[in-house]
Amino acid sequence: MSTVSPKERLLGGGGLYLVLTSPVISHVELAVGACERGVPVLQLREKHLPYEQLVGLAREIADVTKGTDTLFIVNDRPDVAAAVDADGVHLGQSDASIRAARDIMGSGAVVGLSTRTPDDAEAARIAGADYIGVGPVFPTDTKPDALAPIGLDGLRSVAERVPELTKVAIGGITRSASTDVIRAGAHYVAVISAVCHADDPLAAIDDFQTHLGRRAR
Repeated sequence: MSTVSPKERLLGGGGLYLVLTSPVISHVELAVGACERGVPVLQLREKHLPYEQLVGLAREIADVTKGTDTLFIVNDRPDVAAAVDADGVHLGQSDASIRAARDIMGSGAVVGLSTRTPDDAEAARIAGADYIGVGPVFPTDTKPDALAPIGLDGLRSVAERVPELTKVAIGGITRSASTDVIRAGAHYVAVISAVCHADDPLAAIDDFQTHLGRRAR
């Protein structure tokens, strides 16, 4: 396991950012496979689970990632992330503030924020986000209420506005599109359906890892 902090690992790395949402195999089995394959970041995103069930699932995943080089991020819920000693939390625009998340989790926690426009990204930088999610880049069925896709040009505009921030592109990203997404300025490629809902999620991870070359910046 690396001796550097979670923030340093996130900021110095790149590649696949796997979001666990209703996978066709168990969350834990997929988390184990992801860690074995060197996936740099896992995020648990299960918006409709009650608190106790979400904490229980998050704790199981935290146990899997502990002692590995895979960071564990909880979506939306700094309270859940703090309860299981996750590495960080990812916030939406309508979730808790970055400051509130740090108050709950501590100054060492990784805090990310969803953005869509260059102005969103600049606001996230000023607020102290460690990284930003950018998207949706392409159309996606995972979020029925998702805004219109920003495309590669939109991603590039965000990346150019905040070059110092780590960018995680999300939204409808396939293995074949992942290289273009990296070239447009993303450091990480966030994937849900292309892995979690694939016929063979572990083989899909292998495909992404090979295609991305486990690239770091």
